[in-house]
Amino acid sequence: MLDLDDFDAPPREPPHSPAPQTLILQLGSWEGPLDLLLMLARAQKVDLAQISILALVDQYLDFIRDAKALSLELAADYLVMAAWLAYLKSALLLPPDPKEDPDPHELALKLQFQLQRLDAMRDAGAKLLARPQMGWDSFRRAAPEGLRTDTVSRYDTSLYELLASYGALQARAQHGVHVVRRRPVMALDEAIERLERLLGTSLDWTELSRFLPHDLTDESYARSVLASSFVATLELVRLGKASISQGAAFAPILVRGRP
Repeated sequence: MLDLDDFDAPPREPPHSPAPQTLILQLGSWEGPLDLLLMLARAQKVDLAQISILALVDQYLDFIRDAKALSLELAADYLVMAAWLAYLKSALLLPPDPKEDPDPHELALKLQFQLQRLDAMRDAGAKLLARPQMGWDSFRRAAPEGLRTDTVSRYDTSLYELLASYGALQARAQHGVHVVRRRPVMALDEAIERLERLLGTSLDWTELSRFLPHDLTDESYARSVLASSFVATLELVRLGKASISQGAAFAPILVRGRP
């Protein structure tokens, strides 16, 4: 059983503090306990998604014990990882508890994912470093010759396209003025006065079209007269000066004056 009290927590150093008269290798790619876990997982010679978390924990704890036996000074990160792995192993060995948070099986899957991502990052870095590098695999010329570049523009267009482009530029440069043509309309006040005068001479129901002028030759003006007369009828009904009736949908509108 791993006893964490037997270890001190010196400043962060690589896990291998060699004995005297031992060759020292400083590897820049070695970054901590997660790299150690990846190395131990690869030792199982299976897919990282299929590794045994329990075997991985045992391998890591064996490494810590060997490091203690060799009188190596371990960094605090390695001890923290050892304690966390010991907790994870004990949680995986115990019967599952649905109320336990976090779920140990979910933690094991997250650890596998972290190892897979670290492995993919290392493979990508190795592929990048294996590509040809400037100054190592290929070299530039020391004094390249200066070349002058002359740019000559050639236009291939027709006379119609040229005139159309010029016309579009001129149209954008000029300010257009929109003039609204005045149309003949019947004002609402005029329609109310005319309809009130005609209703005074008719006491029986009469179609509204009988009160419209008969000499309407302009179609737009005729529509304006009809709309204004209908609104004038509604206004007179609101004032209590007229009554309006319609027998059915789309039937003629009947109007009569009220005393």
